[in-house]
Amino acid sequence: MDDFKSAIIDFLKKETNLENIELEIPPSSEMGDYAFPCFVLAKEWKKSPNEIANELGKKFKPNDLIRDVKVIGPYLNFFVNKNKIAETTIKDVLKRKEKYGSSNIGKGKKILVEHTSINPNASPHVGRARNALIGDSIVMILKFQGYKVEVHYFVNDVGKQIAMLVLGAEGKKNVAFKDLLKIYIEINKKIEENPELGKKVLELLNLLEKGDKKTRKKFEKIVSICVKGQTEILSELGIKYDFFDYESKYLWDKKTDETLKRLEKTGKLFIDGFNRWVMDQKGYGLGMKIPVLVMTRGDGTSLYPLRDIAYNVEKLKKGENIVILGEDQKLYQEQIAAVLKELELRQPRVVHYSFVLLQEGKMSTRKGNLVLLEDFMKEAVNKASQELKTRYNKVDEKSAKAIAYGAVKYGILRVSPEKNVIFDWEQALAFEGETSPYIQYAYARISSILKKAKKINQKADLGLLDEKEEQELIKIMSNFTETITKSTNDLKPHLIANYLYSLAQKFNEYYHLHQILKADEKIRAARLLLISSVRQVIKNGLNLLGINALERM
Repeated sequence: MDDFKSAIIDFLKKETNLENIELEIPPSSEMGDYAFPCFVLAKEWKKSPNEIANELGKKFKPNDLIRDVKVIGPYLNFFVNKNKIAETTIKDVLKRKEKYGSSNIGKGKKILVEHTSINPNASPHVGRARNALIGDSIVMILKFQGYKVEVHYFVNDVGKQIAMLVLGAEGKKNVAFKDLLKIYIEINKKIEENPELGKKVLELLNLLEKGDKKTRKKFEKIVSICVKGQTEILSELGIKYDFFDYESKYLWDKKTDETLKRLEKTGKLFIDGFNRWVMDQKGYGLGMKIPVLVMTRGDGTSLYPLRDIAYNVEKLKKGENIVILGEDQKLYQEQIAAVLKELELRQPRVVHYSFVLLQEGKMSTRKGNLVLLEDFMKEAVNKASQELKTRYNKVDEKSAKAIAYGAVKYGILRVSPEKNVIFDWEQALAFEGETSPYIQYAYARISSILKKAKKINQKADLGLLDEKEEQELIKIMSNFTETITKSTNDLKPHLIANYLYSLAQKFNEYYHLHQILKADEKIRAARLLLISSVRQVIKNGLNLLGINALERM
């Protein structure tokens, strides 16, 4: 719809002298394809919005792209040339194929995306997986738009949680990845019952920062087991990383010391009554009674913020940064942004996401009330296999996995990041409603029709696509590029997920109302081109969510 929209905007700019023209989509197709609210001109023109709409309406002359304009109250409603949009959209989809939807706005630009970055202390649970899934989808969207993307995972290999795991694993032989969660829960319970054990954790951290070889080796062993286990699970979902950045590097390279010296020069760093290095953050509106960021413990060992700042300094040298973080990190990230501002550095763009909830509340690794991603994936495959067996009396393992993993991804990605995802097995894995299987089935259905058709006439008369449902399908497809652009700019994959459901829903409605293979020859040819383009758009959208499109289900 870019050409049609541009034609409207050009007309309005000429007649109103407005720099920025924002068009709306009317609530129904009977009211037009685009609408311009005239309220924005009322004050300057000293006229009512209704009067302005009538005045502008008289000045518009229909053309090859916009066939008509109607005044509806304070709105100027534009109707595009249906034949032109059908021809333009379908031909563009079939010509550009897997590239359709990309505006290539990232060409020649580089972006670093840091996501997942969960503590290497246990198997990831479904809640933590939301970070990885959002991050992975954003990476694919950016690449689709022409950006050169680096994907980074920041490994917290020297933190308190790892020290607790090291302590909990002492004396245990052949510790495997599957054992770590149990060990972590047990050591947390022991420390709660015996606070003296907490001192041993701090002693381990002290020895580590002093470079004690035995201690360092213990940490490296545990972290290696966990990172390998975590990435194997995530790779099963197609999630990959270019770089693993270890916090310990900033200790061994003395980057934390360098960062402290840089912070000292700001005049905001001081030693408090507990012998800790602390950053004064007054004046940044952080909503804290005492706005400070603690950089070290009293014994001189570094805290996560200091290592994180050192990491940010290095990352930002590469250019624009994007970070995916939980909503519980909002205040902390504001503090980091304030420090970077003091260092006269740009701040990364941050995507905050809310939690995946169980019926009883938020998941917690420490308490053990969680659903492990690995278990969820297995259960999803089992349920998908059962559904396939019920429907078709056979199970294809590859299809079952594609359906299951698609359900997991879509169930999380369809929700806007700032909203909670309610963990619901039945909803995520259903073959009906707003789910991945529903969208995948629409794709498979079109694939089946096209296979039966065998040949498609590429020169079919697209002007024959004049049914209401056909026009609505074409209109939705024409908005795909705009949806991708907005998703890119706002870093919100859920816009694509919601779009795909609307497109699949409209196709299924069309399929049940109109013949395709049994239609008149000329209409049949046009409809085959139409559904072929719908198929391509569904595939392109699913790819951006990391979901496989299935030829048959």
